[in-house]
Amino acid sequence: MCSLLALDKDFRFVGRGGPKMKSVAGEQFENWIDKSGVLGLWEVIRHYGYFRKQFHATLREIEQSKADTVVLIDYPGFNLRLSRALRKKSPKEKIIYYISPQVWAWNRGRIKKMARWIDLMLCIFPFEAELYNQSGLRTIFVGHPMLERLRAQKIDVERDPNLIGLFPGSRSREVRKILPILIETSDQLVRQKPNLRFEIAAASQQLASEIEKMLSPHLSPLPQGEEDAKRPVREHRQRFAVRVGETNAIMQRAFAGIVASGSATLEAAYFRLPFALVYKVSWITYLAGRALVKVKYLGMPNVLANKEVVPEFIQHRAQPKQIAEAVLRLMEDKSACEEMISDFDAVINSLGQGGASEQAAHAIMAELRLA
Repeated sequence: MCSLLALDKDFRFVGRGGPKMKSVAGEQFENWIDKSGVLGLWEVIRHYGYFRKQFHATLREIEQSKADTVVLIDYPGFNLRLSRALRKKSPKEKIIYYISPQVWAWNRGRIKKMARWIDLMLCIFPFEAELYNQSGLRTIFVGHPMLERLRAQKIDVERDPNLIGLFPGSRSREVRKILPILIETSDQLVRQKPNLRFEIAAASQQLASEIEKMLSPHLSPLPQGEEDAKRPVREHRQRFAVRVGETNAIMQRAFAGIVASGSATLEAAYFRLPFALVYKVSWITYLAGRALVKVKYLGMPNVLANKEVVPEFIQHRAQPKQIAEAVLRLMEDKSACEEMISDFDAVINSLGQGGASEQAAHAIMAELRLA
């Protein structure tokens, strides 16, 4: 949005998104991120009434605003249905999709249908452009916008050999499923390396408070001897530290990490943090996903490299003992660590050289001129 305004200061935005988008667009833009950011099949079903209401409100808003173009960003469950409805309602409406839905993972046959609803796809992963173009959906690879943001987050710091970064996710439901596994894993790790400390990344102060409550029963590790049993609880508290808004800093300070599947896996790869990937959802969501997903790996570093760069511990495989063993190997096996980092560098280099926002803005402007 900022890049579009840099090209033409008369741009006006209406729609829905997050607080940063609202800060650019102004009061006519709705911040719905808190209500729309549900995770998993069951959670979507529970909020069906809300999404149905928002769907029809969005259609009305687009019609009333007489927008020159509609840019749909990610969020495929909502936006693919919206693109189809818009095409039926306004056949000449210019529809651009930015950050393509990962249908290559669960339903490649849908791409040909998408080509009927969408005029242009802007993708952030290099392999997507060839796949979509072959299926008849005109697509441009613009690079990954993450690179611009993370480049500004680099700090000059040495890694702490006794620090492990824990990244349980950015949503409350995610954290409730994953953090207990990470806490038990830390118990396993401390048995092998008593001097280890753990920094837990929290996306917000509210989430940090939830994490603190979940930590309270686990603050005192199992004693290893009489002297350890006599140590005051306040010393045991030093094992964990919850950090708000410091995800990228932790990734640069820590010697290794455990990361929940999601965008944080690519961030960890960018900062060359050796890590193990963990994920767990409700069983109904997992079974539904397993029936649909057609890719071999879950983590994007692995998908992009087409091999297991980082070990994945998903659902029933997310066992603390096995996760701890993988992390210890990264801490102790220098060659394994260096191989992982080398693969990270190749993955990140494939995402472009930065300037993704500007490239996306220029592509949108070019499409408007064709209208």
